Formats: sequence, structure tokens, C-alpha cells
Amino acid sequence: MIFLCVGSREYQFDRLLKKMDELVEENKLDEEVFAQIGQSNYIPRQYRYVRYMSPDDFHQRQINADLIISHGGTGTLVKALKLGKRVIAVPRLAKYKEHIDNHQIQVCDILEKQQYLKVVYDMSAMYDAIQQVKNQKTVKQYSRPGNILSIIDEYIAETQ
Repeated sequence: MIFLCVGSREYQFDRLLKKMDELVEENKLDEEVFAQIGQSNYIPRQYRYVRYMSPDDFHQRQINADLIISHGGTGTLVKALKLGKRVIAVPRLAKYKEHIDNHQIQVCDILEKQQYLKVVYDMSAMYDAIQQVKNQKTVKQYSRPGNILSIIDEYIAETQ
């Protein structure tokens, strides 16, 4: 199962939900897709969804998922990576009014550079990213303490 999660903040993430609908409609995905769509305006037609779910239900969906496609929220990403899941992160972008700024890019870039996940910025790359991640032989499990700030600080120090 692919678990698609976009968070519960007050921003939509329509472009991701639409792209997944297209992939399912075109029979490009051979597994079930289930989404948590939050405040998005777009309503999926080709897969099941809920707007919100309890933390326990969310955690169970993560456990049951073969692949997690998530917005770039730190908490969601780190929890999925600690479960040893294959993860595709799609940062919310300000230019699409998905967030007030592009801070999710920084978090996603750091985790991708450390080979924990795959990042997709352009929805036209989603299908290829799914195939690439599904065909990975191994998955790097995140086992560091739950302090993403130290990872970001470490990365900044390395790049200066």
C-alpha cells in the first residue's frame, strides 16, 4: 500500500493529490493508495482518503505502508524513516500557495543527501521516483535521536 500524507495544517496540497489520481487512473500503480488529505481542496476520485486521522490510525497506516509519499513535514518524515519505510518527500512550495515559505525544501534536501529518502519537486517526476524507490534493494533506517535541528546544523557546518 502507498500511504500519501499531506499534513493537517491550513494549506492545500492539491498538485500532489491530483498527480496521484492521474497515476492511479492511468493504471500506473499496481497497489492500493490511501491518503490523508488535510485542508486540500482537491478530492481524490481514484483512491480512498480521509481529511484527518487520529495519531494511532496515522501510525498504523505508516506501519502497513510499503511506500510513504509525504509532504516535507519533519515529524512525518522522521517517523516514517524510523520505521524503516521507503519514503518519497514532496516539499510544499510557496509559489503554489502550499505554505508561507519553502522551508520544507531544506529539510528534504538534507535527508535526501544523507540517502534516507527521495525528493520530488516536479510532479512529472513522480512516477519515475516511485519506480526508483520501489526497486531499491535496501532502505536506510533513520536511527538518530529525534532532533532534526542537530542534523540541519551539522549539514550547514559541512557546507560552509
